[in-house]
Amino acid sequence: MKALGRHILLELHGCDSNILKDHEQIAEIMKSAALAAKATIVKSVFHHFNPYGVSGVVVIAESHLSIHTWPEHGFAALDFFTCGDEVDPWIAHHYVAEKLKAKSKKSIEIKRGVFDVAELKHKVVA
Repeated sequence: MKALGRHILLELHGCDSNILKDHEQIAEIMKSAALAAKATIVKSVFHHFNPYGVSGVVVIAESHLSIHTWPEHGFAALDFFTCGDEVDPWIAHHYVAEKLKAKSKKSIEIKRGVFDVAELKHKVVA
């Protein structure tokens, strides 16, 4: 079976609340994670909520990396969706967990666009 992409859902607990409040620092961490994973950044946008919390996305040529933070709970929810074989979303996963100083993490990988390789072969039509 061939998958078009890999989608990692990640929950980080016990993170540094001061980092989770700082939208500029979160943006830098996420962009650096994308580059560490060998992704090509297209655009990014991050929003700081009042009184705190950040949501943002780094759009990459290979799909996206997104984050939502709850500083009051020391919690961040992330998803990294990458297509192709060149980008490794697990590198981004480990990078962000380390930078946010997560005490614990839960993650799952879902294969996206799973096809039987035979389905992808060209067929001659008369």
